Amino acid sequence: MGDRFRAPDAYERFMARYSIPLASVFADFAGVAVGQRILDVGCGPGPLTAVLVDRVGAVSVTAVDPSEPFVAAVRARHQGVRAQCASAESLPFGDGEFDAALAQLVVHFMADPVAGLRELACVTRPGGVVAACVWDHGADGRGPLSPFWDAAREIDPTLEGEASRAGTTRGHRAELFAEAAIRTAEVGTVAVDVAFGGFEEVVGAVLARCGSVGEFVGGLSAERCAELRALCEAPLPSGAFTVSATAWAVRGVAG
Repeated sequence: MGDRFRAPDAYERFMARYSIPLASVFADFAGVAVGQRILDVGCGPGPLTAVLVDRVGAVSVTAVDPSEPFVAAVRARHQGVRAQCASAESLPFGDGEFDAALAQLVVHFMADPVAGLRELACVTRPGGVVAACVWDHGADGRGPLSPFWDAAREIDPTLEGEASRAGTTRGHRAELFAEAAIRTAEVGTVAVDVAFGGFEEVVGAVLARCGSVGEFVGGLSAERCAELRALCEAPLPSGAFTVSATAWAVRGVAG
């Protein structure tokens, strides 16, 4: 999995306002319940980890991420959670070690999504849950960054944004589960509404060159950045507003 953000504080400034409320909805979708041993794959600084700890207890939660700063943040925030550096494609656990393996907003960052999902299934007991979700970055355009990519494409019409990444378009996540030989139990969406006091709460993070937008913004001149800012702001109301964001979700059954 590639570097999503430079540090936990960058993630929290940029994406945590969405991923924190999403974690509760996703945990419901996955059927998280007391008594389960759960693996949080691609945990980041721990938005889903925190929900899992609340629901099943820290000693029943294991969290992995390839970023050492993220793993360090989880260890500091959630004593009792087993947190360590690892990629989804190479999980350091035995077969059937968990009752459920969850991947929130991470499959599209995997170097090999099918291999990563197979690993999730391998470390989950037969009949256990494998669940994943990724923002809708495709033609439906309901992810939190969709307005940004719409504005960016006005500057560069050839720009794909995140639509070409794994699992971000309608139906593709279920196809990935099928390729990984994971039986699908449910395909759906999980969504959140996030309130902002005004455009300035958003623009600093979007234009701060963190996360998936960083490479594009980093290549723009000051004039182009100003143009991008104006294009992002134009469709938004003045004052407070709410952003609705939707992710594709799949729950499967380990074999």
